[in-house]
Amino acid sequence: MSFRPVTKTVKAQPTMEGAGVHLHRAFGFGDPDESDPFLLLDDFRNDSPALYKRGFPWHPHRGIETITYVLEGTVEHSDSLGNKGKLGPGSVQWMTAGRGILHQEMPQGNAKGQMHGFQLWANLPASLKMTKPRYQDVQGSDIETVVDDDGTSVRVITGKFWGKRGPVDGIAADPLYLDVSVPPNTRKVLPVDTYANTFAYVFAGGGLFRDASHPEGVLVEKEFDGKELNLRDLTGNRTLVRFGTGNEIVVNSGPEGIRFLLVSGQPIREPVAWHGPIVMNTRAELEKAFRELNNGTFIRQPGSDQRGGGRNDRPRGRR
Repeated sequence: MSFRPVTKTVKAQPTMEGAGVHLHRAFGFGDPDESDPFLLLDDFRNDSPALYKRGFPWHPHRGIETITYVLEGTVEHSDSLGNKGKLGPGSVQWMTAGRGILHQEMPQGNAKGQMHGFQLWANLPASLKMTKPRYQDVQGSDIETVVDDDGTSVRVITGKFWGKRGPVDGIAADPLYLDVSVPPNTRKVLPVDTYANTFAYVFAGGGLFRDASHPEGVLVEKEFDGKELNLRDLTGNRTLVRFGTGNEIVVNSGPEGIRFLLVSGQPIREPVAWHGPIVMNTRAELEKAFRELNNGTFIRQPGSDQRGGGRNDRPRGRR
């Protein structure tokens, strides 16, 4: 058994995407090797409809998979494959863009106006960059929650954990994607694959991810009642935690408990050519994708070898 050391903590940064959605970006559009096979993580939690209601109108993707996880409110989805759906609280949409897809995601708040959720991008290996697009819409009721004796609860979205397997399958990165809640003042050890790239993203409460090399913990900021306070040994809201190698994550929750996403996946270790919503292996492949967007040949219609699309299908956002 070896505990993974904390190598870095990063506060998610405010940014804007789509047609004017205010969100916080934990990572993305930086060094793709750092999170390989993951490319981007956005936290789009807002309590004001004016900050999200314009949503993410029609835009393209190629060469990646996008994972949308909704906590509050709903997200309506439609795409160039003809899929339509509505994600409610606790639901997940896993979309494999493959050789190319156009879609839109339009958020709606709950009765209190809250729209809370996350979007993660996972890279595809070169062998699957031009695979057939695929769409999975998993309702919250189909995602199992495992509760341990100490009250720790884990929603298993994909991968296998504590004897349960998540309902989202067939993902190239073979990831583990968990929503973990640890009760107040509790020490918890969570198993992970030794060599998978792993990160945690804290979005409620606070705690300490201990490791042998830094037993005193890490110093980060935590939001509390709208103010930022320096709280030693607590990793708090909207903080990304990166780990070194090992087969266990150790977390000690604070007085409010802690809730975080725990995500891991096998690195692809291939070249990345990336611009906006399209991620390929070479500059030539990237340029070809954008030529196809411009001339209307980006989308191959289902059941046909002919490519379709047109100028009305061109992107209006990079998400």
